[in-house]
Amino acid sequence: MRGTRLHRMLASGECALNGWSAIPSPFLAEAMAHQGFDSITLDLQHGLISFDAALSMLQAISTTDVTPLARVAGLEPPAIMKLLDAGAMGIICPLIDNAEQAAAFVSACRYPPFGGRSFGPTRAQLYAGRHYVAQANDTILTLAMIETAEGFSNIDSILAVPGLDGVYIGPSDLSFTHGHDPVTGPEHPEMLARIDAIRDAARRAGKKVAMHSSAIDYCVAMWGRGFDMVTAPNDNRLFGIGAGQLMKALDRPMTAPQPRAGY
Repeated sequence: MRGTRLHRMLASGECALNGWSAIPSPFLAEAMAHQGFDSITLDLQHGLISFDAALSMLQAISTTDVTPLARVAGLEPPAIMKLLDAGAMGIICPLIDNAEQAAAFVSACRYPPFGGRSFGPTRAQLYAGRHYVAQANDTILTLAMIETAEGFSNIDSILAVPGLDGVYIGPSDLSFTHGHDPVTGPEHPEMLARIDAIRDAARRAGKKVAMHSSAIDYCVAMWGRGFDMVTAPNDNRLFGIGAGQLMKALDRPMTAPQPRAGY
């Protein structure tokens, strides 16, 4: 089935590099899909991407074998189902704080009898292939974002939810809710210990664990820390980083604010 490059990597134990798209541009999504990422996540929460833009971007990504994912705006089953029907092969759901929310998230991603996803894979079966419906429950990735103090305290019960493939760590909000600065907090030893604790809990539960990063050095540091997937800085930040390097090389002032950490 198409769109399962990331799934195969996770099954083999290989660490995957996830691209992150916040800019609503099909061409940019297509260009990113040719840069060496294993998957690309369309950000419909903090990114500027609407559903219409997401659909075109999913079509653009499908010119490659990169796995298309989406980070939804919240735990909204109709919006989750619509993105799956459009061809997203996995969903990252923000602000999952307890097992009940995690179960509702999983239900939105699974067809009966394992969930309540409504039938209507309009584009998904065109993209993934005619076996999509039969294999969707075993193929669609469900990653619950752990990014609050409450979610951290409930990590074991969240990971115990049947059908949840794993968790996705949002280090900035996790730091914020633990009293640290959202930009510098992810590097604080106390927060790194919490991040490692989430990783270890996922390992004990036999689930996958992914890590967000918003800076190149942080991405590199997380790459060797035992996660199944690490996200690179998003498209907007990569543009800013590249532009900043150019201006520095030409000894010109950088008038735009430098990319900052987030999520």
